[in-house]
Amino acid sequence: MKHIKILMVLAVLFTLSGCSVYNFTGTGKIDAKTFQVNYFQNNAELVEPGIERTFTQRLQNLILNQTNLSLTTSGGDLVYEGEIVEYRVSPMTATANQRASQNRLTISVMVRFTNKNKEDDNFEKRFSFYHDYAGDNLPTGPTLTAALEDIFERITQDIFNESLAKW
Repeated sequence: MKHIKILMVLAVLFTLSGCSVYNFTGTGKIDAKTFQVNYFQNNAELVEPGIERTFTQRLQNLILNQTNLSLTTSGGDLVYEGEIVEYRVSPMTATANQRASQNRLTISVMVRFTNKNKEDDNFEKRFSFYHDYAGDNLPTGPTLTAALEDIFERITQDIFNESLAKW
């Protein structure tokens, strides 16, 4: 009976000690206190005004919401910088009368990530995603809003996973 109690206590302690490194976002232990997200310029051939501001804010908010890091404007332990390098609308399928029945908006972002405390984590990588929409819609208004929501959600999560979650 005494051995069972000792085993139970050890099992509980072992289980709880394993949880200290992980959290619900899967980031593990982050060796940093602050981060900065520099403004992502829109250097794509086709420029959609305002998406660079929206993207920068989305990345900042994702990191703020999924970590305990503090946002700073300079001197951050973790630095995200880069530019939007592609904004492209292309037809995906055509109708019998040679009109697009479905279009695809693709956005690509080049990201340079710097971890001042762990240089092995540094990277420069292109992240890209797309959103398909009906060919009779223009990529404006609600169509553009929905597309940007989907694309930026995926790209920012991919950046987060690559830089902090190591997925």
